Amino acid sequence: MKRIGVFVCWCGSNIAEVIKLDEVLEAIRKYPGVVFAEYYKYFCSEPGQQIIKDAIKEHQLDAVVVSACSPAMHQATFRKAAAAAGLNQYQVEIANIREQCSWVHRMHKEEATQKAIDIISATIEKVKQNEQLAPLTSPLVKRALIIGAGIAGMQAALDIANSGYEVLLLEREPSIGGHMAQLSETFPTLDCSQCILTPRMVEVAQNPRIKLITYSELESVSGSIGNFTVTIRRKPAYVDWQKCTACGACIEKCPVKVPSEFNFGLENRKAIYVLSPQAVPNKPVIDAEHCMYLTKQKCGVCAKICEAKAIDYEQKEKIIEEKVGAIIVATGYDLFPGEELDLYGYGRCKNVVTGLEFERINSASGPYQGQIKRPSDGKVPKEIVFIQCVGSRDPEGGKPYCSRVCCMYTAKHATLYKKKNPDGQVYVFYMDIRSAGKGYEEFVQKGIEEDRTLYLRGRVSKVFEDDGSVVVWGVDTLSGKKIEIKADMVVLASAMIPRHDAKKIAKLLNIGSDEHGFFKETHPKLKPVESSTAGIFFAGCGQSPKDIPDTVAQAGCAAAKVNSLFSMNKVLSDPIIACVNEELCQGCQLCISACTYNAREFDARRNIAKVIEALCQGCGACVAVCPNKAAEVKNMTTGQILHMLDQLQ
Repeated sequence: MKRIGVFVCWCGSNIAEVIKLDEVLEAIRKYPGVVFAEYYKYFCSEPGQQIIKDAIKEHQLDAVVVSACSPAMHQATFRKAAAAAGLNQYQVEIANIREQCSWVHRMHKEEATQKAIDIISATIEKVKQNEQLAPLTSPLVKRALIIGAGIAGMQAALDIANSGYEVLLLEREPSIGGHMAQLSETFPTLDCSQCILTPRMVEVAQNPRIKLITYSELESVSGSIGNFTVTIRRKPAYVDWQKCTACGACIEKCPVKVPSEFNFGLENRKAIYVLSPQAVPNKPVIDAEHCMYLTKQKCGVCAKICEAKAIDYEQKEKIIEEKVGAIIVATGYDLFPGEELDLYGYGRCKNVVTGLEFERINSASGPYQGQIKRPSDGKVPKEIVFIQCVGSRDPEGGKPYCSRVCCMYTAKHATLYKKKNPDGQVYVFYMDIRSAGKGYEEFVQKGIEEDRTLYLRGRVSKVFEDDGSVVVWGVDTLSGKKIEIKADMVVLASAMIPRHDAKKIAKLLNIGSDEHGFFKETHPKLKPVESSTAGIFFAGCGQSPKDIPDTVAQAGCAAAKVNSLFSMNKVLSDPIIACVNEELCQGCQLCISACTYNAREFDARRNIAKVIEALCQGCGACVAVCPNKAAEVKNMTTGQILHMLDQLQ
């Protein structure tokens, strides 16, 4: 029989305040196979781990049960401590007596104490039958794929490339830069967005270790950490970028004009176009939907005048396959569609715009060359209303969460408007001002005190047009008065939401999403950039709303995780995975269809299912569907579970 040590953690008062630990120790010390049992305030601390190490050596322990918090918190910590003392780390089990006991039974201490004894006893039965396992090893491709080339993707790419590793930077648009390329200035310093971003875009394009794959989308992903195979579909640009000199003659002569997506339809672009004036790469693409030659076999003027012979109407989409060892998802965000909130007048009133549209209106490279004008008639607005929390903090009509940046970019917009129109008047309808960042509160207060921005605490009830003005009905809850403002323009601080294709990306990568569609991290505190699939990390607003400094910081964190992985020569993974009893397997293949990780394959010659160890996550879905009980998970076998249940009877 194994010699087992049991270590019961107080977890400060989290456990000790509810569970009577003296009674627990008294019962566990009498349990068959237990040769040592002790408690301590914090076994996760360095002194606590040392107690475990000393006990393993002194009492020649063959297995250890740590009765503490969830294994998601500190199982790795205790396994490392045991391994340092010479014990196989997979002979360590966690009995969760915090989340599953003390936290849920605070008012029933006697029952909680008995339940803790039962949990620990069942865990002892499990560890008695644990196998001696060793971490699995697999090859490591030291190249990263980053999906999305906004500021998050670019920062992560540079951090990884500057550490000596290759990066594939994938972007669905013709140019990199993301939403930050659409901004005029950034808060709270009012730095020109392009002055910050453009040098970074050029640095990315010129880095020899970064391969830009623009105008392309992810098609499929297979493999596992250290050895992913990704398939990428490059859309046809109908321009040979290798030949193109970016002279711009084709754009100048093109007769077709369509609304510019980059400028949100506030001005037109040509059917052949460059995404923005600061585009990187600065190469044109042809819009196949609106090109007269591609739709009607007419025109062709761009090909006629192109001296470099770069126009290629026969260009087809291209499928690219690459091997990478890690993936960072930096797909960014969309804005809550204003047309879904009819009361704000978006879509009905020409002079009601979103915050990003106002950025383009205010930008020197925008449709009005930096002059703030009304979209309807080009006049300068004298009174302007900003409405915050449009779609945010609105469980009934929008999203329940705070988008984090709206208060600050509204304050920025108000400041920029007053800078260009000192005689104008700004009104801001708000719920609460959330300015939690370095220099943020001071920035907001400066606008109130120096620019006389009038903040009105309350919701807006209706926005409508009247005789060329935009009428805003609302309430000031601080004074208790109804408010009516005849404004020249209204700007909506719309909620950040996940990109429209976020669910598709999550499915391709086999990663989780929360109820709102944002990518879900493994643990919000301990693993905030790691997904449920090993080797895939998050950066930026695809994971949750955040401002530029937080986005850059998270991108650096994700890059550090990738660099840490690439510092090894091979991938080490958990051996607690599924296995197949070949004598019992009848080749029904139910386990193959049940596996969400594609970790099963069928051996037709032997008529049995096999486990692809590098892909298996040990979830146990195959065990549940196997009619012959041929599937098991190592160290979590059916026999172990039955022994645990027998102990509870």
